[in-house]
Amino acid sequence: MPDTALLIIDIQNDYFPGGAMELEGADAAGANAGAALEKFRKNGDPVIHVRHLSVRPGSTFFLPDTRGAEIHAAVAPQVTETVVEKNFPNSFRNTQLTAILEKNGIKNLVVAGMMTHMCVDATVRHAADLGYKITLLGDACATRAQSYAGEQVPARQVHAAFLAALNGFYAKVVPSHEL
Repeated sequence: MPDTALLIIDIQNDYFPGGAMELEGADAAGANAGAALEKFRKNGDPVIHVRHLSVRPGSTFFLPDTRGAEIHAAVAPQVTETVVEKNFPNSFRNTQLTAILEKNGIKNLVVAGMMTHMCVDATVRHAADLGYKITLLGDACATRAQSYAGEQVPARQVHAAFLAALNGFYAKVVPSHEL
């Protein structure tokens, strides 16, 4: 039984061009995540998709029963693949993800997803705290520009800063072609 699973976090339509919360580099990240997904499928290795549904009042994207909340075609799940629905950035919070990983003997996670600075970060840190060994596919993740104290931070810098912070202690960050 393989002890490594691919965890695909929130690669959903609202993050792509025309969506309610477009991310910079979403198409390229989705394609890289899709290539990793094909490799896992070819090898018969476990795949877990995480889908965020925004249920808080005032939410503007990932609204239930909308096209934007659907998993993007680049990584669309097959009927045999597990889909975990979540309502918070951390994929483990109030979900069955831990139980699913334990039941399947998963010790290692290969992670792709969106947004690097939010859901990917929260999930990777939590997974590391639980003892999982994580490989994070940096080019299979995407984010958006942020601002703080009147300073605009471009998406590429936000992305790089979060990958740099996760690399080492929390995960081994690699490009998808090294998978």
